[in-house]
Amino acid sequence: MAHHPDLVTTRALVAALADTALDDTCKGWPSTRPVTRLGDVGALGLHPLRHDLLLPVAVLKQPALDNNARFMRAFLDATGARIAPHGKTSMSPQLLLRQLEDGAWGITVATVHQLQVCRRFGMPRVFLANQLVDRGALEVVCDLLARDPGFEVVALVDSVEGARLAAQAARARGLTRPLRLLVEVGFAGGRTGCRTRAVALEVARAVAADTALALVGVEGFEGLIHSDDVDADVRKVCAFLDEVVAVARACAAERLFAPGPVLLSAGGSAYYDLVAARLGNSGIDGAQVLLRSGCYLTHDAAVYAGAHAQIRRRLAASHDVPGELLPALELLAVVQSLPEPGRAILGLGKRDVGADMGLPLALAYSRGGEPPAPLAGHELVELNDQHAHLRLPEDSPLALGDVVVLGISHPCTTFDKWRVLFTVDAGYRVTGAVRTFF
Repeated sequence: MAHHPDLVTTRALVAALADTALDDTCKGWPSTRPVTRLGDVGALGLHPLRHDLLLPVAVLKQPALDNNARFMRAFLDATGARIAPHGKTSMSPQLLLRQLEDGAWGITVATVHQLQVCRRFGMPRVFLANQLVDRGALEVVCDLLARDPGFEVVALVDSVEGARLAAQAARARGLTRPLRLLVEVGFAGGRTGCRTRAVALEVARAVAADTALALVGVEGFEGLIHSDDVDADVRKVCAFLDEVVAVARACAAERLFAPGPVLLSAGGSAYYDLVAARLGNSGIDGAQVLLRSGCYLTHDAAVYAGAHAQIRRRLAASHDVPGELLPALELLAVVQSLPEPGRAILGLGKRDVGADMGLPLALAYSRGGEPPAPLAGHELVELNDQHAHLRLPEDSPLALGDVVVLGISHPCTTFDKWRVLFTVDAGYRVTGAVRTFF
């Protein structure tokens, strides 16, 4: 397996997105502007705070993106881990290419649709962090592998029957190389994954015994371990990661792994420091720790901001990783109405921003295109489909037509509301745009 995938084709396919036409069917693009190439947007001098775009609009702050990329590179350098960032966060080929250019091992996906998008844009290596059992999905993956010997896919398996189905599909499609699988370790009440070490080893043996398959590692997902007790969560996460390592060591002892690097993978965006530390302590020759955090590049202003603060505290005792992650993804919305004292209605709703892990935060406001000024004591209390209810303090400065800057929580469920997001500089001037493919 190549250490550095060739990105020449990827760059060319992603560059072709510059020819995408922005017109008035694209959310945020006004019909008063001509149809414009995506690649030309950054040269127009547009400024959403001056209403050059239709509000609401989603923006990505370029300085924060650059900062977050530097932080993750420094973290990986310090820990020796690699990363296959989860593509489901943005589903933006331009951002995924950026992550590959930063040295990512590959791109993680959760579905075969997401895998197809990655392949459509030439991503050379994909980690399918899910079970591959249904016939249609197996046919697509096997077909892509058969058509392109340079395309690499790894997927998960948590049952002997799943291994049998994968092998059957590989033979039926005439694959000349084995499907590469990682045994998934799970936990009671979690999602997929073997619930006991004995079952995990049974599955690993079944994969290793079939010439149509190759066992290339062990995987788990710790992100569902969360409660109000941070210390207890950390202990549970560490115990789970240690079980992933125990299964991998047992597989190594039985010589079940195929030749090549042994992938030890876990990872959401809340505990990736623990993943790097615990999986990095396996002692298995040729082991490669592979993180899958998808939210680090854009970060957020709430849930992952809190998780990152915990990560920084833990890292202080083990690694000198400079800097912080900064929220890059924001929403801009206009004050539509001030219908009663203490309440403003913003022109933004569930169709524009995710709220599954908390309502957006009112961070700042702008009037007349001026630089945003901080907002204190303003709280979003309700989202309708197209409206947001903002509770105001008595001394609120907001007036009709002001632009409110909103921070988000959980980028994954905000990106999917937008076909195009606009990149902006520190002064909110538009520097470019990125496409998404959900």
